[in-house]
Amino acid sequence: MLQIDFYTEITCPWCIIGHHRLDKVLVERFPGLEADIRQHPVLLLPDAPAEGHYIPDLLFSRYGATDPKASFARPEAEARASGLDLDLSLQSWTYRTQAAHGLILAAQERGTQHQLAVAITHAYFLEARNISDADALGDIAVAFGFDREEARTIALDPEQHRRVEQEAARALAAGVRSVPHFVFSGRIAINGGRSEDEIAAAFNASLIDSAPST
Repeated sequence: MLQIDFYTEITCPWCIIGHHRLDKVLVERFPGLEADIRQHPVLLLPDAPAEGHYIPDLLFSRYGATDPKASFARPEAEARASGLDLDLSLQSWTYRTQAAHGLILAAQERGTQHQLAVAITHAYFLEARNISDADALGDIAVAFGFDREEARTIALDPEQHRRVEQEAARALAAGVRSVPHFVFSGRIAINGGRSEDEIAAAFNASLIDSAPST
């Protein structure tokens, strides 16, 4: 069993690409390999208002970008290169993610953590859903081992939000500075918008590193 620690922020375009490429490489290049993908939260906008940030305004205030489509061009092209039809103009808002990350953390004991993280990320980017809304999260989580009301309760729990913030602080203290950030077998780390070949190379390096010596 290969352990992969995966640090992401749900609303980061490179993270949906990272999810897609990680799963694609695992299925296509390492069939039969069992992987334990553990999700860890990173908070890029921990203090976003409850109603969210309008992305074109955020891009302008942070980067001076006046044409969102120009900012979207590179990640959209990278996504298409890996077979993911990503249109970033579908989602106009970015939201606080403590509730979503809290639910993802709770899914670990159900064995559905990675699958739920992918589903929430897809709901945000591909369906333009508000993933800070407890009702939306409850609707998504029922397919991954949760009762809808149970999921809503977890998503609304301030203590679970604090747990997410503590986990994100630990990630920052451990040196996670950009997302997505992958750690294979606790030793081989790569980050950012890595290609499928680079992810596959990290798989190979971790398998060689963990192979028993003869």
